[in-house]
Amino acid sequence: MARYRDAVCRLCRREGGKLFLKGDRCFKPSCAIEKRGTNPPGQHGANRRRKALAGYGLQLREKQKVKRIYFVLEKQFRNYFEKASRQKGITGENLLFLLERRLDNTVYRAGFSTSRRQARQLVNHGHIEVNGKKVDIPSFQVKVGDVVSVKGKSHSNPHVEGAWQTSAGRGRPNWISTTAGELNVTISALPVRADIDANINEQLIVELYSK
Repeated sequence: MARYRDAVCRLCRREGGKLFLKGDRCFKPSCAIEKRGTNPPGQHGANRRRKALAGYGLQLREKQKVKRIYFVLEKQFRNYFEKASRQKGITGENLLFLLERRLDNTVYRAGFSTSRRQARQLVNHGHIEVNGKKVDIPSFQVKVGDVVSVKGKSHSNPHVEGAWQTSAGRGRPNWISTTAGELNVTISALPVRADIDANINEQLIVELYSK
């Protein structure tokens, strides 16, 4: 399966802001945005001015930003949009809800990892269970009532332990319920727009794909 293998900090600089792709590092002075600012990546990035965007350019950048936040590639993202457009409700919000309900995003939101990229690794390597059964597909869609947990043998994983300890400060969305002291969460509701980054303008993505 195709994957992005380049430096993820370049993606943040390309979008001109933090996408929180490197976990804890994004909150430290070593973050590329903190060290180099929001200049575009590349040898001459510091000497290039960002052009004011409008129309198609603005729509394209918004689509690229959301793709990179959720760490999905173009074909998969387009498939999500087409599925969202067939559902009842607002297409843009349906798109975000489908992305939020991905298993790798749920693992990140639950606090089992410090980034979606790390969450994908945990899922791929078989550390995550849904309703007591191992699921190693990052795009798996969770539903209301599902219990997502860390596999028993993986409870001592230092990455999981560290993420779980710091997740309380980061906060969890209202659609995820936790059990005190246990490495499992329950999907208690479907995501709503208020649970998702307010800086995302999903209408621009709808306009882009509707042309």
